[in-house]
Amino acid sequence: MSAHSSKESKANSLALRGFIVFFVLLLGFTIAYKYFGLGGIESNTKIRDLEKELQDIRAAINVDSVRQYNIQKIMRIVSRYNADMPSGMKYEIADEIYNMSNKYTNLDVDLICATITYESGNTWEPEVVSEAGAMGLMQIMPSSSLWIAHYEGITWTSRADVLFNPAYNIRIGCRQLSMFIELYELEGGLAAYNGGEKRAAIWIANNKGSGILWAETSYYIPQVLLLYKEYKTMTL
Repeated sequence: MSAHSSKESKANSLALRGFIVFFVLLLGFTIAYKYFGLGGIESNTKIRDLEKELQDIRAAINVDSVRQYNIQKIMRIVSRYNADMPSGMKYEIADEIYNMSNKYTNLDVDLICATITYESGNTWEPEVVSEAGAMGLMQIMPSSSLWIAHYEGITWTSRADVLFNPAYNIRIGCRQLSMFIELYELEGGLAAYNGGEKRAAIWIANNKGSGILWAETSYYIPQVLLLYKEYKTMTL
């Protein structure tokens, strides 16, 4: 990890600790008010209102803790493959991946990261292009992304402007991957994402028989799942 990333991680950790300290202090005041009458507050209504505020703060802290943990985890994965990527871009990518994991209940950050790692050829390079013409982090084909961009509210200016934009690429790719997984479950969804929906549907209808998927897709599925398993067990 670079010195800049280390400082960024420490800053996030300090911010989180600050939230926790603030919560503990407020909790202490609540206990004091409730049991010792500190400050002369005797109204049960005021105590309940204060306790409700504390519950809201605790919920917000929990949500922010999960978000910060996942963003730091994603940034660490990105750094493993693309250490030279600017920290701002890493954060933008991590934030978008986390948002997509909340938007689509059949995706999580580990699966999205596993897909990007394999699709980008272990580079996490936003402007990578395959021999077949697939573009960007999630290797989106321009021909199939135009209508998805429309539903995502993305203005289509050019292939490069949209598909080389990390946030746009991830939004389009995650929408497509989520849709395929919803239709064909995890393995079938990965098969459709890599080798096309028609062949994946035939494969599922034939109980995942051999010889139906493209050789590349047959290799792709277990490799992505292997990365997925690795990332799920990864800790900071």
